[in-house]
This record gives sequence, structure tokens and C-alpha cells, in this order.
Amino acid sequence: MSLPAGLKVRNYELRDRAAIRHLCCETGFLGNPIDPVFEDRELFADYLTAYYTDVEPEASFVLEQDGVVKGYLLGSRRPLRQQWYGFFQNLRLFAMGMLRYRGYRGETRDFIHWILRNSWREVPAAPRRTAHFHINLLPEAKGLAGSHGMLKAYCEFLRAHGEKAVFGQMVTFESRRGAKVFERFGFQVVEKREITKYRGKHPEPVYLTTVVKSLTEPEVLAGS
Repeated sequence: MSLPAGLKVRNYELRDRAAIRHLCCETGFLGNPIDPVFEDRELFADYLTAYYTDVEPEASFVLEQDGVVKGYLLGSRRPLRQQWYGFFQNLRLFAMGMLRYRGYRGETRDFIHWILRNSWREVPAAPRRTAHFHINLLPEAKGLAGSHGMLKAYCEFLRAHGEKAVFGQMVTFESRRGAKVFERFGFQVVEKREITKYRGKHPEPVYLTTVVKSLTEPEVLAGS
């Protein structure tokens, strides 16, 4: 699947860090800005992007349109390193959040309460010691071509390093993007669980879905 004119997929570079953090926050609430549910963009971007951009940048890719970053795929093929990093990072982010807690709005406090009480219960199963990715695009760049271009580049990178499989976890709901989109790229759904923090904020159930793909089988192209 070729990319439309003006679009290209390339390796992440240090100059992309600010754009990725901004894009993460602009799409953090079901494709919309995160601010109505969590106002601290610094902590939100740190939690979702810092490991990938700062520790394992070679495994990430961006979708660029006319020189502007419109999407990203943040990947990791070193899960144990990420787990260690995440443990200490979460302690730091928790301490920062508690210091700022009194100044947060009610919606942000509710988000923090959900993280502490329920978030860990709502993470679906995923393969251990397996490469993974997180993909995100701005609304104007959504489409199969950009997603497929980044996924193809990432899978080629993983194969070159001897990886046998890859998984991703992403927020899905039928009016935005269901798991069937990733099935077109050769992924299989392992499990999905409802994210309860979106009840009352969205008219349909919202899920965190785990999809897995074997890298030892022939590539499946979108639309095939």
C-alpha cells in the first residue's frame, strides 16, 4: 500500500520529541485533547512517551506530512528494560502528581482516583518478553495507508533484529477504530477489557485491546 502524496514514514529523530508529546496530548481523550479529563499535559506525555523517545528511540517511527509530524509509532523490543524504567518513572510521576494534586480540577482528580483504584484491573493480557508498540495519529491523518506504513517499517525493523512476534495495546471502539482494522494488517486479537473511566463520557463502550502478530509468517497487506 503506497502512501498518498506528501506523506512519508521515517525513523524518529530527537527533533520530533516535542511534536510527539504534543500529539499525544492532543489525541489523549479518545482522539481529542486530553485536557477535559486530565489537565497536566507534562505528566500525561511523560507517562505515555518518555521511555520510547528517551531510552529506546531507535525503535520508533513518525508519519510526516509536508514536513509536519502527523502520527507516530513508539516501539520497544526490550520489555525488561522498559519495566524497570517504568517502575521508577511511575514513582516519580506519582510524587509529582501528589505535589500538584490540590491545584487540580475535579476531573483531573477523578482521573487520578481511577488510575489508583481501577486502571491496573483493566489492562488486558499480553505476551511476555515480546516487542510491542503504541500507535497514534492526528484526526486529519487517520487512514489505513499511514498506519500500515508505520507498522510495516516497525515490523521490518523487528525482523532485522531477530524478533519473532509483536503486540500492541490500543484504545478501540466501533465508531473510531475496531480491532478489525489491525486484523487487516495480520494481527489477531488476544483480549480486550472495557476502560471504565469513559463510562458516562462516551456513548459506547471503550476498550483497551491487545493484538498480536507473528513476524515469521508472510506479510499481510491491508485490504488483502
